[in-house]
Formats: sequence, structure tokens, C-alpha cells
Amino acid sequence: MRHLRKILALSLAILMLSAALSACSGGKTNEASPQSTAETTQPQVSAEPVIGGELTVGIAQDLDDTLDPQKMVSAGTREVLFNVYEGLVKPDTKGNLIPAVASDYKISDTGDTFTFTLRDSVKFHNGNVVTVKDVVYSIKRAAGLDTGETLIDGFDAVKSVEAPDEKTVVVTLKEPNIEFLALFTAAIIPDGNDPTKETVGTGPFKFISRSPQENIVLENFSDYWGTPANVDKVTYKIIDNAETLVMSLKSGAVDLVAHLTSAQVKELGEGFTIMEGTMNLVQAVYINNTKEPFNNVKVRQALSYAIDRGAIMDYLADGRGALVGSSMYPAFQKYFKPELVDYYTYDTEKAKQLLRDAGYPDGFEMSITVPSNYQPHVDTAQVIAEQLKAIGVTVNIDLVDWGTWLSKVYQGRDYQSTVIGVDASMMTARAMLERFSSDSGSNFTNFSDPEYDKVFKEAIASTDDEKQVELYKQLQTILTEDAANLYIQDMCDLVAMGNGLQGYEFYPIYVMDLSKVYFTK
Repeated sequence: MRHLRKILALSLAILMLSAALSACSGGKTNEASPQSTAETTQPQVSAEPVIGGELTVGIAQDLDDTLDPQKMVSAGTREVLFNVYEGLVKPDTKGNLIPAVASDYKISDTGDTFTFTLRDSVKFHNGNVVTVKDVVYSIKRAAGLDTGETLIDGFDAVKSVEAPDEKTVVVTLKEPNIEFLALFTAAIIPDGNDPTKETVGTGPFKFISRSPQENIVLENFSDYWGTPANVDKVTYKIIDNAETLVMSLKSGAVDLVAHLTSAQVKELGEGFTIMEGTMNLVQAVYINNTKEPFNNVKVRQALSYAIDRGAIMDYLADGRGALVGSSMYPAFQKYFKPELVDYYTYDTEKAKQLLRDAGYPDGFEMSITVPSNYQPHVDTAQVIAEQLKAIGVTVNIDLVDWGTWLSKVYQGRDYQSTVIGVDASMMTARAMLERFSSDSGSNFTNFSDPEYDKVFKEAIASTDDEKQVELYKQLQTILTEDAANLYIQDMCDLVAMGNGLQGYEFYPIYVMDLSKVYFTK
């Protein structure tokens, strides 16, 4: 393995601090405990694992209309498909990138060529063995080399994909990119496959069926190349009503639910194992920067001062979580800039003065569009609505279903503001910050700043790790100073399990690995 690979592997390991493995921080600190915690409200008779069984998981949203792993938009879809698809590499629970469909890889000293050796006898769910043709097709498709349509952000950097022999794939970039290894977590699919018509991956579970707005069914893949899943079958039940979700868990209709609030956990009572972690995302009031009055930086800054983030955390999770001050969460340890957390302290008088300076002495009326199936975001919007009354701002909360949020807010950009969590789908700092560059197709906030665009281009072109880290921190500072969004927290993630379930583990990205979960006697 060349020297650069060793440096990059170490860099990625340091980058992805296992905040997802840690208990949510209490109070108003950004420091997380070094390990996860599990709390059982009822002693278990035996922790002896039972291999097999059918697991039912409650989720608050349906998947994207397309099950295409290279086109998926929502973190909730990625959370499910993580069990079905794999890339050449994949993350482990500590954030390291480990070989998956590939058994090994090398990175050139110039940082622009990646050579992968395929693992022997990896099978797709249709029974076919993965070949170099499948890998070449998958990467070319993601990069749009044959179609001109890049499907995954960042893959426009790919210059060529070649297979010099039956075991080797060589990917050459247009320019050096020391972060690009993380993008090879992108799904490998069969040559010529259309994932919207046939869902075929290489993961521990294979896709069986989907009933829109009702359920998704997966089954243990017996020919999986790695450690097999413990359960035979997984059914995701889509329950977009928060109260019904909790009742389903209490009644035993579902076995596991993630992303609960403290109030929901308290409703469960005894007999459940509660796991605590962080969601590894940035929850914020994301603002459409082109809509009046939010195209005025003083207005955005005023709102930033008017939000008491500690009170939001107290309400949602008894103070647990991690405050953020820009579009980076603490798991990105070396990139995270903690001094930005307190850039906007809670100060209603300063907020009022900024509104007067902006020409809104009496405040104004605004709307926050929130997906109704995400109770933590709904609760956050309600707290913010109360807080902004203190500076004369009236908030109307527009609750919409997930499909409407995707089409209206994310794709149509037809909104004033929204409360949501944004994660790093590809485990890179670039993934968190690219969406705010002017030409990004993911820039649903319409943020545009020439200096930001200039620094971003410098950052992604840099092959010096130390310099790149500093440039990414500059980008975060610009977002904070411009109050591009009203940054709140990396939310506490509360996972509840019944029926003696064990084995759930947190990852440093927003995924749910069900292959490790098992029932106990």
C-alpha cells in the first residue's frame, strides 16, 4: 500500500470521530462522551442471541419515489438502502473506510488515480458474481461519463474509468482530490441495471417488496460475502404520525424505532432498551436566501441572536445533543470549528436593533415549512415560533408531508424557511459544504457568495491536508458570519428497542445497520 494511502486512511480515521458512538452531550457542551450508552428499563432474563426471526422497524417517512441509490435525496432513504447496497469501500462504526466490494485499493502519489482490486466471489442479490464491468458501469453512471448527467455530487471530478484486467478497476480524476476515496461508498449495481425497475445490490439484505406509504420488506441474503445478518427478515413500517409510532412500539407492533424525542421515550415506560447517540447532522432553520426579508443579512443575523438554542435542546432531549454554529457537526473533529458555536449568543435586544437597522422596527411575518413526520423538527419549529415573538416576528408553521417537502422545498425551492437536518452522505467535509456553493444542484437555500465560491474551489483543489482543513474552516466562518442559516444542533438520537433486541450500533453517518441487530432468549 503506498504511503499516500496510509496518510489518507489515518486522516479519515481522525476525521470521523465516533460522535455517533457517544452518548449525547448533556447541557450546552459540544464535547461527547467516548462511548455509546445503552439503558435497559427492564432486566433481561438472558442476553443469549437468537439467530433468525423477523424484525419490524418503525420509520417516520416513506422512501424517495425512486429507489435508485445514485439518485436518492433523503437521508431516510439512504438509512434503509445502506442495508441493501454497498460500494467499493464502506464505513465502519468508527468512521474508517474499509474495503467492501473491493478487497484492496491503492492511491497514486499524485492523489488523482485510484486502483481497486475486486473481492473474490462477491454476489449480487440476483445471484450473479460482481465483475469489473459492473463496477465500471456503476462509476460511469454516477459520473455521467456516457450520459452527461452526473448523478452524485462530486463525481463530476471523474475523468475516466478503466478495467485493465478481470480483477482491477482504475479510476482517474481530472485533478487530485485527497477526499475522493469516501465517494467510492457509492453503490455498485449490475451492468446495465436500472435501479428504478430492479433493486439489486450486494449488501447483507436483499430487497423483496415495497408498498408506498405502508412498508418496505428486506430479506437476509444467504450468499452475502461478509458477516451475515442475524435476522431473517426486516419489515419497515411507515408510520408518519408521531403518536402512532410510539403506540406501535408499546403494543409490540414494531420492535425498533430510532430518532425519538425524550418525551416520546418517556411515554414508553418500562421494558425497552434505550440507546443514545447523535444523529450526525446539522439541524438548523434553513433559509431561502433569495426571499424577502431573508435576502438582508441583518435580518438573518437578528434571527440568529433571537434563537435560544439551549432552550430548544432542553425541550427536545433534556439538554442532550451538541450545539453547532455552522454547517459542520462535531464528528468531523479536525474540520469542526467550535469557536463558531457561540458566535451568536442569545440576545433579543441586539436582535431588535439589527431588525431596526434592516428596516423592520416592528418585525415581520414569516413561515417555517416543516415535514410533519419528523416530530423533533416540528417541536423545534414550535419553540422557535414562541422565541421569535420577543422581537416582533410572527411565525406561521406550515406542516407538510415528506413528499411535499421534497418537491416544494428541496427541489422547487418554493419556501421561506424550513427546519430540517442536513447530513454528509459521503462522509466528507466537502459533502457538508458543497451544497452552499452557487452552482451546486443541492443548494436549496439559494445561498450565493463570491468569496465562498472562491474558497470552496481552492479547498477541493488542495492536495495539502493542513491547508484544506483551514480552507474548509474558512467556509464555515463565511456561513456563520453571513448567517446563511440559523444553526442549532447535532441532535440527540434516541433509539428504542423492545422484544429483547440487542446489537444496535451507531455509525458516524446517518444510517441504520440492521445486520447486527438480534433477538435474545
